Amino acid sequence: MSFCVYEMRRDIKDIPAVEVCCIPFDKQYLEQYRLMYNAAFRPMREALDIKPYDWYDDFSKILEKSSDIYILTEGKDLIGSVACYGNEIDDLFVSDSFRNKGYGKQILIWAMDHIVSSGYDTMIIHVAEWNQNAVQMYLKEGFEIVKTEVISV
Repeated sequence: MSFCVYEMRRDIKDIPAVEVCCIPFDKQYLEQYRLMYNAAFRPMREALDIKPYDWYDDFSKILEKSSDIYILTEGKDLIGSVACYGNEIDDLFVSDSFRNKGYGKQILIWAMDHIVSSGYDTMIIHVAEWNQNAVQMYLKEGFEIVKTEVISV
């Protein structure tokens, strides 16, 4: 089985105003993060037969990446998250209970602003063609597909 992954790029011009404030990963959200990350990405991983279907089976993998993970919270609830590795935006997700309320777009804009504030002049996202909702959101926010890669599993 194989699937396509797009590499998308955007320059730093005309970033919309940031309306949310993501914070560095906080360990008190560890279990919520693990459950929500797996729930967000499991449908794609199953459809594309990418194993394991639940990437985070324990906390060690999360903790290894935690310095690059940012979360959006409301009280004790995790709304969503994004990881920023240099100028790459990765693992953006929104909890099921907060979907379709604009949080994905707002987390994306926060990540774009974070990358610009870190001194980069371009930003990159890799997204599976299968995830058309994300692809369309990224295109609407000024990203362009610059490369398509076929991945075999």
